[in-house]
Amino acid sequence: MVANLTVGKKKYAEVEEEMRGVATAAECLRERLLLLMDRDTEAFDRVMACYRMPQEDEAQKEARQRALQEALEQAAEAALEICRAAHEAMPLAQAVAERGNAMLVSDAGCAAAFAEAALAAALLTVKINCNALADRKRAEELWAEGQWLEREVMVARDATLQIVYGRLG
Repeated sequence: MVANLTVGKKKYAEVEEEMRGVATAAECLRERLLLLMDRDTEAFDRVMACYRMPQEDEAQKEARQRALQEALEQAAEAALEICRAAHEAMPLAQAVAERGNAMLVSDAGCAAAFAEAALAAALLTVKINCNALADRKRAEELWAEGQWLEREVMVARDATLQIVYGRLG
């Protein structure tokens, strides 16, 4: 929103092309996040379906366990993809915080805070699914990436909020 409302303003003519790019990237990211939300829901549904699979004999128990492990990994990966998208949002928020329309700078801070919240929520899903994965190496890889993304997003959020508060006065 900040980028779109910066475009076309004489005061911001020097950053108009950059803001057009930010607006386009933000719209693409918004659309991607909507798809990822659906993917996360579908992954959860697959995990729940596995828990309802029959376990009356060893073959059924083994089939259930294999399906469950695959579904848990897919669920962790779906949530991790949301974390990645939140990470991608941070440079966009920072750009509009620094150079976007000053009348809307608080919205840049909101964007950074919302991206961090999305990551935090998705990271909980990564963790719970990683905890249940039998493949500990894969679980540790997924969790390590999630923790790295969390650190990066928090640093970017703090930097963006510092810019926002500075511009607010």
